[in-house]
Amino acid sequence: MKYDKVFIESFGYELAPHIVTSGEIDEKLAPFFEAVGFVPGQLEALTGIRERRYWDEDHTLAEHAAVAGQRALDEAGISPEELGAVCFCGVCQDGFEPATSCAVADKLGVGPRAHVYDVKSACLGMITGMVHVANEIQLGHINAGLVVSCESARQIVDATIEEINTHKSIDFYREAVATMTGGSGAAAILLTDGTLGKASTPRHKVKGGVVNNAIRHWALCSWGFEHKGMPTDSRVIMRTNAQKVLDHGTELAMETYELFRNELALPGDKPDKFVAHQVGEGHHHKFYSAMKIDRKKDFTTFPFLGNVGSVSLPISAAIADERGFFVPGDFVAFLGVGSGLNCYFMGVEW
Repeated sequence: MKYDKVFIESFGYELAPHIVTSGEIDEKLAPFFEAVGFVPGQLEALTGIRERRYWDEDHTLAEHAAVAGQRALDEAGISPEELGAVCFCGVCQDGFEPATSCAVADKLGVGPRAHVYDVKSACLGMITGMVHVANEIQLGHINAGLVVSCESARQIVDATIEEINTHKSIDFYREAVATMTGGSGAAAILLTDGTLGKASTPRHKVKGGVVNNAIRHWALCSWGFEHKGMPTDSRVIMRTNAQKVLDHGTELAMETYELFRNELALPGDKPDKFVAHQVGEGHHHKFYSAMKIDRKKDFTTFPFLGNVGSVSLPISAAIADERGFFVPGDFVAFLGVGSGLNCYFMGVEW
């Protein structure tokens, strides 16, 4: 993938209002800890996550995605009527149908000629959505497109805590502990061809990237029905073989990084900065060590946001930009490995 007509015009995001510490989750896991002899502090020590955020119990994903989207539009000075596409990219959705993007687009006041659709690719949903919208812009079909997502972790984390306390098994805890990293948030990325918006708004040029997969490992992480198919009376559960996801994901990331460097003909001192999908300390350490990348070039949010699924990468990029982590001229790599396994690297010139 190579682009010369696509820009990140702006970001928007919304943080969920309720902070939940890893210590609070440990307290809820007290029956399991007492049964197996664990002491509090295990979750933060294992993941490097101090806290994450939850939405109110009564909410929709579309309402928060629309808030993030409106903030991106306001920042750029672009009206909803100028959008040629709205793409919702969450792991979570408000229902099987209609597409959650329809509710988001309606709340924003998007015009009737826009492409409005959902994209799903586990935690890589938003970078996948960026590729689809960037392709439309590069082909000249649209001038601007909004990529949005919202994730919610409260329900699946609470349900998994109940399961862990019921099983009281260390083996089961290993399969379920990755779920405890989940957080909630909403994000938006506004992409344009550079002809819209405020002249004073600094645009970031999307240069291109690569996609690579290892789909033979599709069964290592799942979030869905306890029983196969679409049973009406089945619980929703999440299971992850965290070690194998990490091992195979690292292999895939190393391979994809070399493809990325070759595709964009990067010199040895590039990229200048990195923003990765946020999982936890173990993943970050292994990924960057394997790729021989100095972590001083990386910006992390997992210690205070946890793993916010598809929102993790863009919300981290938005916060990094706010805090002055990027400087004009930086070549920034967005990267992530998601369940499937799929991997993306995308280069952006700041």
